[in-house]
Amino acid sequence: MKRLFTVLATAALAASVAFAQDVETFNQAVETFNNGAMALQNENKTEALSMFKQALTIFEGCGEEGVEMVAKCKELIPSTIISIAKDFINEKEFDKALECIDEAKKAAEEYGNEAAAADAADLVSTTLNRKGASLVMAKDFENAVPVLQQVVASEPENGQAFLLLGQSLLQLGKTDEAIAALKTAAANGKDQANKLIGSTYLKQGQAAVKAKKYAEAISAIEEANKYIDNAQAYKLLAAANSGSGKTAAAIAAYKKYLELDPQAKDANKVMLTIAATAQKAGDKATAIEYYTKLQNDAEFGATAKAQLATLKK
Repeated sequence: MKRLFTVLATAALAASVAFAQDVETFNQAVETFNNGAMALQNENKTEALSMFKQALTIFEGCGEEGVEMVAKCKELIPSTIISIAKDFINEKEFDKALECIDEAKKAAEEYGNEAAAADAADLVSTTLNRKGASLVMAKDFENAVPVLQQVVASEPENGQAFLLLGQSLLQLGKTDEAIAALKTAAANGKDQANKLIGSTYLKQGQAAVKAKKYAEAISAIEEANKYIDNAQAYKLLAAANSGSGKTAAAIAAYKKYLELDPQAKDANKVMLTIAATAQKAGDKATAIEYYTKLQNDAEFGATAKAQLATLKK
């Protein structure tokens, strides 16, 4: 009987020691967690994250006593990583931010923290948008394009991203791709994209006129006029039509030019061109109309009067 009491006493002592060790372990975990909370309060987020990870490992070894604190650690770890990522975004350290977000996403998924996983996914979009805009501002168009392509692939209604993508592609000479992006930007509320599309077509028209590719020029300028109401576009269109022998279309375009810019410095010269073009085409009425407007002009008056005398015979 004495031997049995000895065994029971030994067992009780072992249980007491084990309990003391469990309490010590739990208290160590609590202290580590509290140190993390204090570091987080003091904006020492990296230190806080390290403490929370250590605390989680310890609490997981505490059995039922640590369940509540395990859940708390699993809530704080991904949110702290996301907070660190946001700091990197504000510092324009976008690649570091993306690394943090990926870490946060993995932690959130591992812990079953759906809210944090959603926050991480949203932050990827924010980071890529900010990175793309920053690269465009820095005129690093080569690197901006793939970032912005990532954005629009996941956000097909992001007009601003399409606008920046179109601008970047234009700078890289990828005109067709740029116009496609800009059209999508315009369809999603970015009106300034229309001006860029119009000016792009207009530049194509100018180059085609210079190369005497008049049919190509007319097509490009007519496209430009769908997006911008620009006096110079009509003057250029008139030149292209004139080069193609399309007299009536040339006269109509010159008239539209004057309508849009009646105070143009070369307005009288353009009126003389209209009159001479009409006269050559046998449009006597239009020729007389425009020569009459010029008969008192200091520079072109003498020519206008002479032609009027000829036309009225």
